[in-house]
Amino acid sequence: MINKLIAGIQKKNAPVVVGLDPMLNYVPGKIKDAAFEEFGETLEGAAEAIWQFNKGIIDAIYDLVPAVKPQIAMYEQFGIPGMVAFKKTVDYCKEKGLVVIGDIKRGDIGSTSAAYAAGHLGKVAVGSKSYYGFDEDFITVNPYFGIDGVKPFIDVCKEEKKGIFLLVKTSNPSSGEFQDQKIDGKPLYELVGRKVAEWGEECMGDAYSYVGCVVGATYPEMGKVLRKIMPKSYILVPGYGAQGGTAKDLVPYFNEDGLGAIVNSSRGIIAAYKNDTYAKFGEENYAEASRKAAEDMIADIRGCL
Repeated sequence: MINKLIAGIQKKNAPVVVGLDPMLNYVPGKIKDAAFEEFGETLEGAAEAIWQFNKGIIDAIYDLVPAVKPQIAMYEQFGIPGMVAFKKTVDYCKEKGLVVIGDIKRGDIGSTSAAYAAGHLGKVAVGSKSYYGFDEDFITVNPYFGIDGVKPFIDVCKEEKKGIFLLVKTSNPSSGEFQDQKIDGKPLYELVGRKVAEWGEECMGDAYSYVGCVVGATYPEMGKVLRKIMPKSYILVPGYGAQGGTAKDLVPYFNEDGLGAIVNSSRGIIAAYKNDTYAKFGEENYAEASRKAAEDMIADIRGCL
């Protein structure tokens, strides 16, 4: 799957992933009204609204970007109906040829990690048969349980030719409370990065590993160090745009081949119509606003690379 992701990035000349992190207040009134008319102001109504909202954005951007990243919490908050909307979103994106990175940030040990890996990347046995659960192409994983928590995911990646992105240095302001702490003179995130590189050697695509990492756009100097530590790991970069990361900040995350990183924008694209820059599109044309925001992001990153 890492080969497919890279091929998509090269074909579209867009190292960009759109985060499908819908909140109800992002959804235009007409879409919400239609969903509530059919299902009432219920969890089912909310789930229908975010699914229809997603569908409009996917239809508008699938030819521009190689991948999407649905954040599962935005769906889980609506219970079982929300999870149905998550699955419908994953399936629809794959129908459109997009690589799907499930932003689930799971991590545990032993059979629990194995169950997460089976549910999101692999298959689960039911009697004499087996079935894919959510069936994303990649997922985000918390590595802080160590190899006990990571190996079950790597095992499924090898079997299914899928991938994971391990949290190394996240974009949130308080990430340094733990991730920057020194151990034998080195920050913890560097030690995690070295482990990512080590684990990644076990399952390689043509040029890059199935085992990637997450490094926030808000820490470019740290990104430069981590790029050298993990030369064959793809970096998923959150924090562009709304969180303050700029295209210029992103240059150190890429290798000399122009590959090695994919940059995420979530609300900056999916809620673009709420931004003054794209307000002229209005609620009715929210998807067109998202398309324009995606085009502008791609041009911005291309310009710096």
